[in-house]
Amino acid sequence: MKQYEAVKKVMEQNGGFATLGHLNQKVLQVPGFKWKAQEPFANIRRIVQDKRFFFNIKPGLWALLSHKDTLPQDVFPTGQVSKSKREIDTHSYYQGLLVEIGCLKRYITFVPNQDKNRPFLGRPLREVSSKVDFYQFGDDRVVRKAKTIDVCWFNDRKMPSVFFEVEHSTNFHNSLLKFVELQDYNMRFYIVADKARKAEYDGKLVLSAFKPIQQRVTFVNYEDVLEWHSKISELRVIEERINF
Repeated sequence: MKQYEAVKKVMEQNGGFATLGHLNQKVLQVPGFKWKAQEPFANIRRIVQDKRFFFNIKPGLWALLSHKDTLPQDVFPTGQVSKSKREIDTHSYYQGLLVEIGCLKRYITFVPNQDKNRPFLGRPLREVSSKVDFYQFGDDRVVRKAKTIDVCWFNDRKMPSVFFEVEHSTNFHNSLLKFVELQDYNMRFYIVADKARKAEYDGKLVLSAFKPIQQRVTFVNYEDVLEWHSKISELRVIEERINF
């Protein structure tokens, strides 16, 4: 079996598509195939760009040309898609990536109840996040606010550790207000958006209403999320190999 055939096999087993992170985790485990290259992850990134077999659906997501007509509609829509539907799909895509990153980093992960049925790569988000109820880490008012945040990571002590708000097209104001409500807890806050919106974010964060959290919120662009997702998958493969 050649290297590109191993990549194809993993994609076929996943319905004809896969993120780079998924490929990084699964290709080296293909039965009966020994990856002899010294830099397998770099090779995988190169292989998926071979237009004879693969095509790019969206940033970080690749598919088999042979499956182009049979991919799930939420993965590769073939009809006309409204602007609002595209925005929702982009939002849930990055939500799902952040959930998967959290799981790979051994956090307990949550998405809001209203988002749990949104599709992420052929599955609802509820199947990607942790299968437990949201933890009651404080008083009801604070917990209710936390439950509306796009992605929450809890540590093994069931305390909130990292919160993400994905801002594809909506105003940053409401997300920052949520973080203000949680300022008394020892957690990290992240706003995830297109890098073109960084100046808009900076202009909003300097408002006096957000002074309590100005040094605690970090802006993360989509490209960094994609690279994080890919690299954390590489790291997990190495950690499993050395039984870490």
